[in-house]
Amino acid sequence: MNGPVDIALAPELITIEPGVLERLHAGLAERASNERILDVAYRVVETPVGKLLLAATERGLVRVAYEREGLESVLNSLAQRLSPRILEAPARLGEAARQVEEYFSGRRKAFDLPVDLALSAGFRRTVLQHLSAIGFGRTESYAEVARAVGNPKAVRAVGTACATNPLPVVLPCHRVLRSDGSLGGYIGGLEAKTALLRLEAAAA
Repeated sequence: MNGPVDIALAPELITIEPGVLERLHAGLAERASNERILDVAYRVVETPVGKLLLAATERGLVRVAYEREGLESVLNSLAQRLSPRILEAPARLGEAARQVEEYFSGRRKAFDLPVDLALSAGFRRTVLQHLSAIGFGRTESYAEVARAVGNPKAVRAVGTACATNPLPVVLPCHRVLRSDGSLGGYIGGLEAKTALLRLEAAAA
């Protein structure tokens, strides 16, 4: 027989043991971390408000993203703004994932995690640094936050800082409401904001 011969393997003849790919990926992530060529690690966790993407640099947690933001889009943004050396590495986010789970189960009222505010600067960063001072189960208005950070007229800028918060849930912008008590906006959607406020009210 002359000419090229196409040989196709039947799919049912190709088998991969369960867990092999996961172990290979975990080994790759560990090696990248050990060789300091992994700049941004991430994992996705399931929560009562949907999937959350957790991402961290060596300095700390740098991003928490809701699924509605488009997780692939968030990862692309992190690659562009921070580093293209980004990889799913669940082990690096183990403590963050544990604390998130404790929060949603009502067993944690404050996060104790190093954070990296590289994605925020200027007045927005100042607002984010204030958010953790709003206690579990409490709320402040945008105007109150503006006064607290020393710029009473910057109410709209406070709203923008909260709307672009790269670390929702951990830096609790959901605790900031309009002066009339209405919700205002939220990066995770108003249903998520309502759910977080109800969770804290029940566990406070």
